[in-house]
Amino acid sequence: MATANKKNFDYGQRELGYLRNADPVLGAAIDRLGLPQREVTPDLFASLVEAMVGQLISVKAADTIWARMQERLGAMTPNNVAEHTVEAIKSCGLSMRKAENIHAIASAIVHGELQLEELNDMPDSEVAAKLTSLKGVGQWTAEMLLIHALERPDIVSWGDAAIRKGMMRLYGLSELSKKQFDEYRAFYSPFGTVASIYLWQLSSE
Repeated sequence: MATANKKNFDYGQRELGYLRNADPVLGAAIDRLGLPQREVTPDLFASLVEAMVGQLISVKAADTIWARMQERLGAMTPNNVAEHTVEAIKSCGLSMRKAENIHAIASAIVHGELQLEELNDMPDSEVAAKLTSLKGVGQWTAEMLLIHALERPDIVSWGDAAIRKGMMRLYGLSELSKKQFDEYRAFYSPFGTVASIYLWQLSSE
């Protein structure tokens, strides 16, 4: 089975020291949880496809489909994915719409109509704007790519249900408004992504 290369998001005492000082409640959680790891996929195309697979389904289901895609389709490269039919992509457990969108993005890259490498040099907001212009890519998917491929340091996704759940658990909230979310996110900046790693961990406890 051909699998996309993975590594862990790189962070350490610099980020943790800042977050402890900025938010003592989060600091206590950091001390309790240690150093949770978050796998990232530096390959932009593979990471984008993986994020699209994960839209609106459970992590377990997404992991199963992602593994099946790599087993059946081979390496997650634009050329390889574009060579397969939409039906072959769909047969891995995807909806027809997701399969069509993934195939269309792979084909656009193969034909030179899309250069994902451009994202490396863009600020976060421009990356999100570029990605959300693609069919099937919304803000959440763009933010997952910012974290899991580009390893940007300050991403906390309102659209991620697990991050919202983790934040509610952290602060003992029964509900969470966008205004509250933005206030907490401001505390975490410029190391919001590391805070997100802890919020994901808290959501699964």
